[in-house]
Amino acid sequence: MADVAEAADVSPITVSRALRSPDKVSPKARDRIERAIAQLGYVPNPAARALASGRTDVIGVIIPSVSNNVFAEVMRGMYDALSGSGLTVQLATTGYSPLAEEHLIRVFLTQQPSGLILAGHDQSPAARDLLARANCPIVQVMEVGPKPIDVAVGLSHHDGAFLAARHLIERGYRAPAFLGAQMDPRSQRRLAGFRAAMREAGLAEVTQVVTTPEPSSVSMGCRLFADLIARHPQIDAVLCNNDDLALGVLFEAQRRNLSIPDRLGICGFNDLEMMEAAQPPITSVQTDRYGMGQLAIAQIRDRLEGRGHPAGTSIDLGFALQIRDSTGGWRG
Repeated sequence: MADVAEAADVSPITVSRALRSPDKVSPKARDRIERAIAQLGYVPNPAARALASGRTDVIGVIIPSVSNNVFAEVMRGMYDALSGSGLTVQLATTGYSPLAEEHLIRVFLTQQPSGLILAGHDQSPAARDLLARANCPIVQVMEVGPKPIDVAVGLSHHDGAFLAARHLIERGYRAPAFLGAQMDPRSQRRLAGFRAAMREAGLAEVTQVVTTPEPSSVSMGCRLFADLIARHPQIDAVLCNNDDLALGVLFEAQRRNLSIPDRLGICGFNDLEMMEAAQPPITSVQTDRYGMGQLAIAQIRDRLEGRGHPAGTSIDLGFALQIRDSTGGWRG
């Protein structure tokens, strides 16, 4: 670093600042430093930096899956929010396994990260203990709950599903069903919200629930709906725990010549781009996944600078029901 500073005609502190927080160094000085680094082949030593500062410039991100489209927007928000920060993301996946998540938390904490971002609130007791004692900011994304470890950013999945189910009832559907796959804790809360709405409307006895622990996909939505309608032909609406399943329900219903929305109403959850592009367009619960990723990074950056929300804060980004043609209402 001293060699780089000499070549760039700046102080070593300025070089360090340029590497950590480029936005705090003038463009001219940054340009000289970058040229000196390129000429000298300098590579920062993260281990030495961690010894000096007590942390690396890495933010650990632990999510259940990279194949789930929902997390793509969350990660895009994170990467955009990192611009100019000097921080980087190191990503790991759990495969929806609490034990794998606990192991990854231990691995990340040995690396003295600048922060950790995790999905949801359902860590194991051992993982929660590790996180509570971690010497870095912790952000739980995707949902809000009563007892965040540090800061939580997300929404109530129970309330989102409750609103969607009540919408189906208000449109005149009287035999709604719930389809779910990969029934992680957030999906379980969506199911609970659906059931609460059915109880409130006095329809609990006529509703049906079909779930599977298998991964979610469009083809899985086709199979689950085929099984559902074969066993319970009276079903007139379906709330799916995600948009992949909702699209599969649409395809299977069209293969069976079921009129949508007259014979069958369909609602998804998350409001991915394909919901608006489908024919007919599919109603879905819109969630601000990009905003979750941005705000999670912002919370860590603020905390590192002595600002940000205090521990125990839940930031509810809410949700919105995007009503489309697939729930136009019962007219049969």
